[in-house]
Amino acid sequence: MANSPHGGILKDLHARDEHLRAELTEEASTLSDIVLTERQLCDLELIMNGGFSPLEGFMNEKDYKSVVESLRIADGSLFPIPITLDVSREDIEKLSIAPGARLALRDPRDDEALAIITVEDIYQPDKVKEAIEVFGADDPAHPSVAYLRSRVKDFYIGGKVQAIQTPVYFDYVALRYTPAELRAHFKKLSWRKVVAFQTRNPMHRAHRELTVRAARQRQANVLIHPVVGLTKPGDVDHYTRVRVYEAIMAKYPNGMGHLALLPLAMRMAGPREAVWHALIRKNFGATHFIVGRDHAGPGKNSHGKDFYGPYDAQDLVTKYHDELQIEMVPFQQMTYLPSTDEYQPVDEVPKGVQTLDISGTELRKRLRTGAPIPDWFSYDAVVKTLRESYPPRNKQGFVIFLTGLHNSGRDNIAKALQTVLNQQGGRSVSLLLGETVRHELSSELGFSREDRTKHLQRIAFVAAELTRAGAAVICAPTAPHEDSRQAAKETIMQNGGSGANLFMVHVATPLEHCEKTDRKGLYARARAGEITGFTGVDDPYETPSHADLTVDVTKQSVPEIVHSIILLLETGSLL
Repeated sequence: MANSPHGGILKDLHARDEHLRAELTEEASTLSDIVLTERQLCDLELIMNGGFSPLEGFMNEKDYKSVVESLRIADGSLFPIPITLDVSREDIEKLSIAPGARLALRDPRDDEALAIITVEDIYQPDKVKEAIEVFGADDPAHPSVAYLRSRVKDFYIGGKVQAIQTPVYFDYVALRYTPAELRAHFKKLSWRKVVAFQTRNPMHRAHRELTVRAARQRQANVLIHPVVGLTKPGDVDHYTRVRVYEAIMAKYPNGMGHLALLPLAMRMAGPREAVWHALIRKNFGATHFIVGRDHAGPGKNSHGKDFYGPYDAQDLVTKYHDELQIEMVPFQQMTYLPSTDEYQPVDEVPKGVQTLDISGTELRKRLRTGAPIPDWFSYDAVVKTLRESYPPRNKQGFVIFLTGLHNSGRDNIAKALQTVLNQQGGRSVSLLLGETVRHELSSELGFSREDRTKHLQRIAFVAAELTRAGAAVICAPTAPHEDSRQAAKETIMQNGGSGANLFMVHVATPLEHCEKTDRKGLYARARAGEITGFTGVDDPYETPSHADLTVDVTKQSVPEIVHSIILLLETGSLL
């Protein structure tokens, strides 16, 4: 028998609103609309299918403040993560957003109306407080704090939603279950106890042994329930991971396990996230949930220390056990015993018995270099899948990002570097000069800070697409602003796949030299007021805070600079 939903009732808005679908679809075509972000899309899908029960919409101010401060919505129900719909002041004015207004919520991929929200309130959150309370610190080293600072708009709107349709997917459709569908599957198979396993990483033999052991100890079945929404930047893409999961499912005892995908936008919120994950799995019908060491932790903070303690997540889930009504299974660290060809929990291995392990860092190194990965660690099908998606470093794409003042030598360095890389061969080489891209892709944009950011994002998008395909990409925009450079870097790192290898090169040629040798006379025109917003004259250039290489054509020749960049690539094993 599947576990009862959180709050007692599964808030399946699709089932509730099915009889209104035609009417809501017609109404949506007449309403102002919000095109959702990727995170908002994930959140809305789980609101509508009941994965976030007892929520029926995006949190109003009262619920939001209560969740931030006490891990509970205003009626007292446990819910540890704020689920919010952010909008800008411009959105509020343009769309006439006010309490009582109805807005269509649209899928950013195909512009289809998925739901209608009735606005209850509009409020301005305290983002610093949200960061400190929910994530433990207002530290941009935390990916969700960085997201909160750079991507989340200034206002939240709260209100319940009415469901029109589910988002349409074209990948792994058979593995995408709503809570109602998964519960029906468990009932059909007579699964009374289900141990859910959360992951955002590829699985190997140790994970299989861990989950099988957990199931056998509890006479239960296993639900492998990986996240395929937003995970931590730099994670293995979900296409590769799902192929790995499909391969490893064949290694489970017949009938023991089932694979289903979860469209969750993770927050990497450690202890709070563990409670959230448990609550979600309860809504999907699981009776047990494996909570790992440093569960959903984002890694190190700005001071080089872990954001959360190793057992903070398990402690918080234990604290709320009576309300969650799902049994926590503590993650047991597994190790391989070559003498018996088996995995056992570390704390059960007799003293003096030889054990073998491969760390995540060592695995990535072996994938990068092509070194063998032993079959005691993983399965051949899993390793084959990972090698296909993550070739050795010398086969991966990369991005050289040159930034500096006009006439600093950026373009000459970029062109010379393209020639040298073409001579070496092995990859296609693409050159994205700032002015060339502006002419071809951004001709309608000016030189305001906002327009420069848009221009740079377009360059980053193209660079990510090319490097993911294994190309060497040389970008040479002015890119004068630190925040827009960082946003461009995040775009490349998040979308570049195995080619997300970015090197920032600051062409730090002094302004005096750039101006003195400017044969086009653009600096002179800017000084005369004929050109406004010109970098170095009336728009300051912000020096990169974390450049991988700093060069200056008044101190080095172009060939010397190009050679320095080649050495940088060779140090990274990319050549």
